[in-house]
Amino acid sequence: MAKSTLIISRQSPWSGPGAREALDIVLAGGAFDLPIGLLFLDDGVFQLAASQNARALQQKDLSANLQALPMFGVEELFACGDSIARRGLDPSGLALEEARVLAAHEITALIDRYDQVITL
Repeated sequence: MAKSTLIISRQSPWSGPGAREALDIVLAGGAFDLPIGLLFLDDGVFQLAASQNARALQQKDLSANLQALPMFGVEELFACGDSIARRGLDPSGLALEEARVLAAHEITALIDRYDQVITL
């Protein structure tokens, strides 16, 4: 049986390649039916902000990758509620409705559920 993996995405979509790499890993894991989850933490929650204009920053839009996650069988999607609040985002208006918003104390339990954790 494959080990479960949690990817923690901590970078905003425009701060470098980390956000894209995290999504690529999760999509690849989902394509191979691996037990994989994705947690948006710290500035990583900016990936979930609705109506981003990536072109203005000369970046590629990640919203299509986010919307593809459920199609690839990735159902374990989480976002840190404290990170969302600190960055002034509305938890009810996230671009990825499937993401379950967790309180800070729930994140420790989430991490403990997985065999492997990768932070980008």
